[in-house]
Amino acid sequence: MTTDALLDLDRKHLIHPVAAWRGHEQRGTTVLASGHDGVWLRDIHGKEVLDAFAGLWCVNIGYGHESVVQAAAEQMRKLPYATGYFGFGSEPAIRLAAKLAEIAPKSLRHTYLTLGGSEAVDAAIRLITHYYNATGRPQKKHFIAIERGYHGSSSVGSGLTALPAFHRGFDVPLPNQHYIASPYPYRSPVGDDPQAVIAASVAALRAKVAELGADNVAAFFCEPVQGSGGVIVPPKGWLKAMREASRELGILFVVDEVITGFGRTGPMFACLAEDVEPDLMTMAKGLTSGYVPMGALMISDEVYNGIADGAAPNVLVGHGATYSGHPVSAAVALEVIRLYEEGGILAHAQAMEPGFAAGLGEMLDHPLVGDVRHRGLLGAVELVADKASKRAFDPALGLADRLFRSGYQNGLIFRSFGDHILGFAPALCFTEDNFAQLFARLKRTLDEVLDAPDVRRALA
Repeated sequence: MTTDALLDLDRKHLIHPVAAWRGHEQRGTTVLASGHDGVWLRDIHGKEVLDAFAGLWCVNIGYGHESVVQAAAEQMRKLPYATGYFGFGSEPAIRLAAKLAEIAPKSLRHTYLTLGGSEAVDAAIRLITHYYNATGRPQKKHFIAIERGYHGSSSVGSGLTALPAFHRGFDVPLPNQHYIASPYPYRSPVGDDPQAVIAASVAALRAKVAELGADNVAAFFCEPVQGSGGVIVPPKGWLKAMREASRELGILFVVDEVITGFGRTGPMFACLAEDVEPDLMTMAKGLTSGYVPMGALMISDEVYNGIADGAAPNVLVGHGATYSGHPVSAAVALEVIRLYEEGGILAHAQAMEPGFAAGLGEMLDHPLVGDVRHRGLLGAVELVADKASKRAFDPALGLADRLFRSGYQNGLIFRSFGDHILGFAPALCFTEDNFAQLFARLKRTLDEVLDAPDVRRALA
């Protein structure tokens, strides 16, 4: 099939996620053809680009691990599908649930396997609702999340997401979904002092619970680092403080580690860095490194037992999906986790973190850059029109799309957010040479954008 024919079929038939539909029809797609050597992508025209975003924050082990392909192929030959209904199961799913209990925070003992992060968040909301109904507290129906947070795009989870594009036209948030301010040090009204930022978040959570009534609030959802909201990195100690506040307020503490899990921020899970034990935790992306779809929801004994003991032993808990615990996905996840641990990928990423941090830090000298931030191999560069006042660029400049296009032309993929934040989530196998290429190409991209007359005028 010719390239033009393929692009035409895309315009006519394929709906792309989070896209301007008419705009996409006009622009057309960039067809990716292959990935190789961990960090490189090649498009249908043969152009090679350095993927500094690991697909969509997910290809943590990098492209081209034959052992993962073999794990999938062997499971497909042996048992390509097994339902979890009717009391059935499969060895990979059972072993994966046990492995997750081994490596996750010790409060989390039970796993419901999904096909992605949005489904895991949706399962969390449903099971939290069931838990409070089962334990005689049916009035606890309100959920609190964070401005700029992202918790997927399911019908209900998208309401906990606090980004306008996921609300517009979808009739969310729902009346029982609420937000507190983001712990955004660079733009915090209390300044960037870590303890002040933490104290402000704790106070905001307490105030919101008081406003709604503690007897009415079910749970607080948060990301250890806010990913799609612009890679907002709270101060260290923030996550633990919010966990303790939630416990004191009598509400469930739900941590969304869909992006931050599996070595992205350093340890296997971001919670482990602060010895935080959530009541529920969602994960996906790095679970299978994006090679096949899978997510998971882990829950504590308290939540599990509350649901299990809330009805007679033979009364069904009516939550499930055809592909929950899919044996091929579970087999892949087990091999990916083995590579993180025995293959040394987590240790390698931890060793590369200082170089990543240093490269980001050097970007602060660029005239367009107001802030850089990171945790592990998750980072951001925030562009501003004026460094002293932190004044943002006018959205009418269309700078986000221009930055992404320029980056691609320079052989680099990153996330270009609408508010002029560039997000980076390089595969955990990035080498020193890969990082040198990343920052050289990024600087070239920023220089090209800076040279545009309208950008120069905006800086004046």
